[in-house]
Amino acid sequence: MKDHQYDYVIVGSGFGGSVSAHRLTEKGYRVAVIEQGRRWTPENLPTTNWKIWNYLWAPVLALKGFLRLRLFRHVMILHGNAVGGGSITYAQTLLVPPDSVWDDGNWAGLDQWQQQMPQHYETAQRMLGVTTNQRPGAADARLKDMARAAGVEDSFYYTRVGVFFGREGDIPGAEVPDPYFGGRGPARRSCIGCGACMVGCRHDAKNTLDKNYLYLAEAQGAEVQAETRVVDVAPLGGKADGADGYAVTTVPSFKRFFARRRVVTAQNVIFAASSLGTQELLFRLKEKGSLPNVSDDLGKRVRTNAESILGVRYPGTREDLSRGVAIGSGIYIDRHTHIEAVRYPDGSNLMSGLFTVLTGGRAGPSRVLHWLGAMLRLIATRPLSGIRALLPYRWARETVIFLVMQTLDGHIDMRWKRRWYWPFGKALTSHGDRIPTFIPEANAFTEKAARATGGIGLSSMSEIAFNVPMTAHCMGGCAMAASPDMGVVDAQNRVFNYQGLYVVDGSMLSANLGVNPSLTITALAERAMSFIPARAGATLEEAA
Repeated sequence: MKDHQYDYVIVGSGFGGSVSAHRLTEKGYRVAVIEQGRRWTPENLPTTNWKIWNYLWAPVLALKGFLRLRLFRHVMILHGNAVGGGSITYAQTLLVPPDSVWDDGNWAGLDQWQQQMPQHYETAQRMLGVTTNQRPGAADARLKDMARAAGVEDSFYYTRVGVFFGREGDIPGAEVPDPYFGGRGPARRSCIGCGACMVGCRHDAKNTLDKNYLYLAEAQGAEVQAETRVVDVAPLGGKADGADGYAVTTVPSFKRFFARRRVVTAQNVIFAASSLGTQELLFRLKEKGSLPNVSDDLGKRVRTNAESILGVRYPGTREDLSRGVAIGSGIYIDRHTHIEAVRYPDGSNLMSGLFTVLTGGRAGPSRVLHWLGAMLRLIATRPLSGIRALLPYRWARETVIFLVMQTLDGHIDMRWKRRWYWPFGKALTSHGDRIPTFIPEANAFTEKAARATGGIGLSSMSEIAFNVPMTAHCMGGCAMAASPDMGVVDAQNRVFNYQGLYVVDGSMLSANLGVNPSLTITALAERAMSFIPARAGATLEEAA
C-alpha cells in the first residue's frame, strides 16, 4: 500500500465500525476510527434520562448525549451517537432472524446465506457475550400473563442478551476479571437488574462495544478519535476510483463556528456511521463531487422492521416494573408479529411524553378523532387512574412498553432535498408510501392484555399526532446487491465504482429482519472482514 497515515479509516464506531476495527488491527493494519459522539464511562453516564444534556444528542442545542431523535414525514427514528455507537443506549437484545429474510430483498442469491451466516452469528454471539436473560422482572411476568390471556403463552421466551450476569454463586454487582477474552478484556461487574440499560449501564454489566470489539481494537493499536465529525472523503492522486487512497477531512463535533479542519489520508475507508449517518454523508459527498459515482440507488428501500410502540400502564401498582434488563422477554402473537417487553429504570420518565391512551381507528387524520374519543372514555370510566396513566410521575415503575416488530416487507426512500421550511441547505427527507402506523393485531393484543391484567393501554403519540411510527431500527439505504442499478455495495460490502471504499453498518441490510438488527449487523460485519486478507508482512500472531 502507498504511504498513507492509515491503511483504513473507519467512519463510526457502532457495530459495523467496531467489528471492522478489531478484525483489521488483528490482521496487522493501521486503523483510525472517527466517531462524532463522546466517550462514555460509568462515571459520566447520566443517572436519569431527565438529564437531557447528557442523554439526548442535538449539538446545535448544546445537548451532548448519545440518543438522537429524528422526525421525518414518514417515521420518527431513534439512533445512537457515541464511542461504541448505538450499543451505549440500545437494549442489547441479540436475536437471530428467521432464515426467510435471506430470500427477500436485493441480497437474495448473492451468497448461500443460510449455509454461510451461522458461523458468523456464532462468532458475533461469542464476542458480544450473548446469553439468556437471567434477571427476569415483574414486567416479564406480566407479559407472560398477557400471552396466556391472548392464547399465545407457548410463544413466550426470555430474551438472548449481551449482558454479564456473573458466575454461579456470585451476588449481583460482584466484580470479576475479564470473563470473555482470556484476560485481554476489561474487568466486569455482574448485572443488578436495575433496568437502566438504555440510559447507559453504570455498573459495567452491559456488553457494549467499548468492552469487547472496540476495546480489543484499541489494545491492538487502533486510534479512536472521539468528538470528531467527517465532512469529506475524496480520492487522492487524480484517480476518481480511489485506487490511490483517500483524503478524509474532519472537524470537531461540538465546535459551531470557525471549526479547524484536519485532513488524514488512508488507502481504504469504511463507512459505518449507522444507516442514517452513512446515507447522509454519502449524499453530501455525491452532491459536492467528492464521490460522484456512488450509485443512484443510494437512499432507496429504507426499512424499519414495520414497528409500532405500544404499552400497558398500571397506575398505583406496588410492583416495580422497571426492574430487570431493558428487554427481558418476548412473544409472537402470530407468525409475522413479534412483541418484546421493554422498560426504563425507575425515575427515567422522559419517554412518557411519547405515549398517550391506546387508540384504535384507521391511520390518518381521522385517528385524532378516535384518540379524543378514547381519552373521553378513559376519563369517564377510570378518572383517577386515567389521569395518572398520562402523567410522567412513576411512569417507568408502572409501565410495560411493547416493542412490536413485523417481518412483513415495507419501505420508504430517503432523498437529499431542500425542505420547504428551510431553503438554506439540503437534508435527508423521506418519500414513498406510508409505513403502517397502526398494526391492528398489536392494538388488539394490547387492548386484550390491558383488560385481562387491569392495566391501561397506551399508544405512541407520534402515531396519533403525526401519523408516523417510531423505530430504533432504521435499516437499508445502501443496500447490498448484484449491481449498482440495484444497490450501493456488492456482496463483499465494497462500494460500487470505487476501490477501497466499503459500507459496513445497518444501511447494508436488504430486508426487514423482524427482530432487533444489532446481531445481524455484527455477523455481516464479521463476514465482510473475512474477505480482507492479512496485511502483507503481518505475522501469524498479528493475524490470529
